[in-house]
Amino acid sequence: MNDATATLPTPALAGPLAPWNRIADALSARIGHATLAFCARLSLAAILFQSGRTKVEGWLTVTDGAYALFRDEYKLPLLPPELAAHLAAYAEHLLPLLLVLGLATRLSALGVLGMTAVIQLFVYPDAWPTHLSWAGLALYLAGRGAGPLSLDRLAGIR
Repeated sequence: MNDATATLPTPALAGPLAPWNRIADALSARIGHATLAFCARLSLAAILFQSGRTKVEGWLTVTDGAYALFRDEYKLPLLPPELAAHLAAYAEHLLPLLLVLGLATRLSALGVLGMTAVIQLFVYPDAWPTHLSWAGLALYLAGRGAGPLSLDRLAGIR
């Protein structure tokens, strides 16, 4: 955009959609990045944490069922099931904590995106609508960051 077009006035809201456009403008001004980022962080954290809780007893003792799941159902290539079960259980506890706090958010979102890609490609390829919604939230956070309601912002990370 050059300087000439940057100063052009916004076209007047007219026609039958004018009331809707005014409502949309008002919502956009009030529901900004802070709200979107906070909701995205909490949503991803809840999904991951609930999944992580199914793989452990207590706080971080990986269950026999989790080992069996990775050995018999998930069958990830290149990773032994025992290692994969531990990595998934730990990631599904650490990443939600970081997301809720808004700490290392971009890196955490990339971790979620990586996990989502592995699940989509190797575990449940038919569940792409669910994985696409996770990826959309993770991509938003990776691209835009945690928002002002976060430890990242408190630490000066944007």
